[in-house]
Amino acid sequence: MDTTSVLEPPPTGALTVPPDRTTFRGVIPPARSAPSPAARRGWRQFVQPTALVAAAGVTATLAFDRVALIVVAVLFVLIVPFERLFPRHRQPVRREAVGTDIAYALVATPLGAVGIAVGLAFALATFTWLPGLALRPLVGLLPGGVRTVVGLLLFDLAVYWAHRWAHEVPFLWRFHSIHHSTRHLDWVSGFRGHPLDGAFFAPAFVLLIAAGFSPEFSGALAVVQFLTGLFLHANVRWRLRLLHKVVITPEFHHWHHADEPEAINTNYSVFLPAWDLMFGTYYMPADRRPQVYGVSAPTPPGIVAQLWHPLRGLRNPVWMLRHPVRGMRHVVGLLRRGVRQLIATARRPERHHSGSYTA
Repeated sequence: MDTTSVLEPPPTGALTVPPDRTTFRGVIPPARSAPSPAARRGWRQFVQPTALVAAAGVTATLAFDRVALIVVAVLFVLIVPFERLFPRHRQPVRREAVGTDIAYALVATPLGAVGIAVGLAFALATFTWLPGLALRPLVGLLPGGVRTVVGLLLFDLAVYWAHRWAHEVPFLWRFHSIHHSTRHLDWVSGFRGHPLDGAFFAPAFVLLIAAGFSPEFSGALAVVQFLTGLFLHANVRWRLRLLHKVVITPEFHHWHHADEPEAINTNYSVFLPAWDLMFGTYYMPADRRPQVYGVSAPTPPGIVAQLWHPLRGLRNPVWMLRHPVRGMRHVVGLLRRGVRQLIATARRPERHHSGSYTA
């Protein structure tokens, strides 16, 4: 099936991308058109497996974490009225692909468990705990209040770079792009995300724990980050201009999700925009607001297809077990290429606050 035909249409008045402009991701965003009747019929093949995954996820949530369902219901009651009273973009509650995002919300507990397990293994294997051990003696000397502030700053800085790498390292972007694939930003769109994408943020938590911060403190930061993220995705028109360079706002994060050339690969911070200001990735134009969201590359509809999509083209783990020597060489090659890409990301041309590049 031609997945490009099932992308959601842009909102009224959406900006178009000049055909000669390329983005830092190396692609030209294609013009978007309304799905054809055949495409609308085609997406129905994903309804049944999506419903099955959602049902399994709800069952797991009810069995192990009923609080998650209560949180989703409470957030719906708290946030949706504000989205209806102060909308940034006029869109119905039952907007296109909202079922997919609700499915992600309902299976958040089992997907999160997978992400945590893989993330801890990833953090340990990549030795991201070593810097934490180096900082541990210094952290132990700090008084309580200062220690909390340092922990917040350390967490925020680590997540800034993890988030930036998730966008600018191609292997990581294939997973993180699922979160960005939604064409409509609202509170429930914040749930959309691949579990392996979340796994790549685990080193930030391992770094804190290795540095001597308690698991409770690190976990509290994770919860606050998650709940804040849902608010930042909300479809509200508040600008909150006075806070733009103090703490992140919905305006800040909506520009991060914009599929517009000047906004791509900007606004990575989780709590404080100071890191974007410091590293040249801050983008907040005063004369306009984001209109087009999503990613340029086609993404299949439905939670099942989206969870599988980033895994396409990767080596089969069974092949690596059957050919351990060749498999190890393949992994080493991937690691070398990944390290080079991480370095290239840190060295890439800095953006001015206007969104332009400098040499």
